[in-house]
Amino acid sequence: MSDLKFSDSVVVNADADTLYALVSDVTRIGEWSPQCRACWWDEGGGPTVGSYFTGSNDDGKRTWETRSRVVAADPGREFSWVVNDGWVRWGFSLEPADGGTRLTEHWSFEPAGIEGFRGRFGEKADEQVAIRTKAAKEGIPVTLAAIKRTAEGG
Repeated sequence: MSDLKFSDSVVVNADADTLYALVSDVTRIGEWSPQCRACWWDEGGGPTVGSYFTGSNDDGKRTWETRSRVVAADPGREFSWVVNDGWVRWGFSLEPADGGTRLTEHWSFEPAGIEGFRGRFGEKADEQVAIRTKAAKEGIPVTLAAIKRTAEGG
């Protein structure tokens, strides 16, 4: 397997703190993502390292929930989380660009996830990883465009 990391960026006409406030509010991810329908903080958590949240997903063929843990919460710079105790890492990084902020969404299938998928799906693990990889690569540009519209009031 290869190509288990992907990122894409968009320049948004908003300051980094405003954008960070948006992307670190996981309760809004369902507004932007083509696959995630909703997220909520577990046990009164919030956008701090170590906090957990649950996500509800639907890809048109199945629905499922994930549990994620925040691993980076650096206001104005990065907000990231891992799914299923490190199987997959998702997040956003922010940097000044062209009078606004470059927002980058990143995704990576981690070694623990590959092993976990082998245990869960056996011979079909590679096929399942490929499905998740395709969804991330197609979904990230859609999510970024939706966040940009929200941040710019469009």
